Amino acid sequence: MSYQCDKCGSVQNEQEFKDHYGVCPQCSNYATLNCYERIGLVADAGSFMEIWGNDGFKDPLEFPGYQQKYLAAVEKTGMKEAVVVGEARIQGIRVMLGVMDSRFVMASMGSTVGEKITKAFEYAGDKQLPVILFIASGGARMQEGVVALMQMAKTASSVSQYSQKGGFYVSILTNPTTGGVSASFAMLGDIIMAEPNALIGFAGRRVVEQTLYEKLPDNFQSAEYLLENGFLDAIITREEMRDALSELLYMHKNTVIISKREEKAYA
Repeated sequence: MSYQCDKCGSVQNEQEFKDHYGVCPQCSNYATLNCYERIGLVADAGSFMEIWGNDGFKDPLEFPGYQQKYLAAVEKTGMKEAVVVGEARIQGIRVMLGVMDSRFVMASMGSTVGEKITKAFEYAGDKQLPVILFIASGGARMQEGVVALMQMAKTASSVSQYSQKGGFYVSILTNPTTGGVSASFAMLGDIIMAEPNALIGFAGRRVVEQTLYEKLPDNFQSAEYLLENGFLDAIITREEMRDALSELLYMHKNTVIISKREEKAYA
């Protein structure tokens, strides 16, 4: 079996490509990973236990063709929704681990995705677990309309409540992280990291340029641009990700993380 890079077109042995963490050795392009591949990169072997895996389809607006689109995504991915969450261990430390999978309707956030993210933070708060989320999304799911948009406030509120309990949340932004997801829980981590060259933003380049009436930099909305302008704490390669998360988890293992709101109150 072989893999052809979708950027430079070079062909590599599939196993060698996987051994390189899904990064092209010729041009350093990051290929899309599915949720289980990402879990395998960071979690201790055999430690991940999925929770709420049966949460699935909801069609609050009875949107035409939505069920067919959903069933096609299920058949393609073997998943029931665009995010997988559960308990895992990273270098022996228990965590709540969530991974969004862009193969499933572009990992758009509908009511079920919002509910699973919310329940993950509630569960982690009760169990006093740190939360690690790998995020990729095209935004809110248009077929669920305002119900999908409401998930922005719902997930952001769950992060706030978790933070007030002293929780530690690490957000890892992957390519792409956009729309309502980037405008809610994705950018609320105590530590916000990203993979190299990830596209991160709310509205698309053309919309922003037409709104501002000016030409944007070529690297606008890239992880590197956001790091340079203070929106990220670090850019971490896939090869370094497990060790980086391990160091953060050990650093905060026996400390209480004070929420930003409480920090202002103490100032």
